Amino acid sequence: QGKLVESGGGLVQPGGSLRLSCVASGISVGRHGMEWYRQAPGNQRELIARSDSISRTYYADSVKGRFTISRDKPPNTLALQMNNLKPEATAIYYCSGSGYWGQGTQVTVSP
Repeated sequence: QGKLVESGGGLVQPGGSLRLSCVASGISVGRHGMEWYRQAPGNQRELIARSDSISRTYYADSVKGRFTISRDKPPNTLALQMNNLKPEATAIYYCSGSGYWGQGTQVTVSP
């Protein structure tokens, strides 16, 4: 049984940075494609970043150049570095992989 637990969300001013972490248990982050999604109020959940099993990456146009997905330390952790955050990034952020989803972490970008 796999489990994903996100952390690192919070309140940040526009232009600021946050680093999200997703700790996996029961599945190997290094062996599976892993994704970060976000869901803003009233919107559908959208894919924003993906790292496949050989670390090829994909980014949504809305975050390209500002967000970076990586496999982090300690082992079996997925990270999302978010820089130059904009108010429209306010959402619940979820990690996903191998059919599992985390519970999400809230990111709020506001002055």
